[in-house]
Amino acid sequence: MGLFRSTFSKIKKGLVRTRETFVGGLKRLVGKRELSPQLIDEVEQFLIQADVGVKTTLNIISHLRTAYQEKTITKGDQVIDYLKSYLHDLFPEADRKLHFAESGPTVILVAGINGAGKTTSIAKMAKALRDDGKTVALAACDTFRAAAVQQLEIWSERLGVQIIKGKQGGDPSAVIWDACDAAVARDVDVLLVDTAGRLHNQKNLMDQLEKMHRIAGNKIPGAPHEVILVLDATTGQNAVQQATLFKECIDVSGLFLAKLDGTAKGGVVVAIREQVDIPVKFIGVGETPDDVEPFEPQQFIDALFSD
Repeated sequence: MGLFRSTFSKIKKGLVRTRETFVGGLKRLVGKRELSPQLIDEVEQFLIQADVGVKTTLNIISHLRTAYQEKTITKGDQVIDYLKSYLHDLFPEADRKLHFAESGPTVILVAGINGAGKTTSIAKMAKALRDDGKTVALAACDTFRAAAVQQLEIWSERLGVQIIKGKQGGDPSAVIWDACDAAVARDVDVLLVDTAGRLHNQKNLMDQLEKMHRIAGNKIPGAPHEVILVLDATTGQNAVQQATLFKECIDVSGLFLAKLDGTAKGGVVVAIREQVDIPVKFIGVGETPDDVEPFEPQQFIDALFSD
């Protein structure tokens, strides 16, 4: 399918749990009830529990209270249409496409903490890029985590893409140095760099990530051309906090929201929009390498609220 064409049916299928729990739960809450201050309070608690985030929820509820006072919304079931409309207006136009180098390899640095789904997300991106006709190489710079290099090696074999690796426990910066040289020598279109699973509260590891960022720029002009941060959608507000802290260390250009099919909340997409000024570029909607979709807010919202 590639990284540039979104499939509504696949997004809708990937949002089954969120749609049933988030939208379905909200529908069950408001039901046929008359809108009242008490019901508005209940909607507020529901949105917070759905990982929409306190700031976003307060904005939504403030508008809802005004609409109630002005009697433009009087029925509980009107809250659903109001929320859908609010979310549509929440996402402005933004550049969500991958940016490629004008000449030479495009370097995409992929960051994220262990367990976020980073390696699988890299595999999904690699397959999509390969399906778009680009030659892809993987740089196995996650040398600290046991079996991380092996995992990426397995994916490279399955997908038929090249891999540049170092030894277990070696210096990640040395691997990216060699990988950039190899990408140029082999005339590769895209170099996907798997960084170590940084814990955002460990300064030495974040410093190492920043060093890799500098090395890529020294080896290939303009690199890294993208810095994609992989976040686990199932962690809710923790994902928002990770995005904020990673942004302080490196220039994150886009987010890959992984495991979106695995969460029954899904409000984290909204929380990220209002709390972190980084565009979500891709979403993971399943476990196979094909289960990656470009994030298009309006299509995402329509799929979320669809029957």
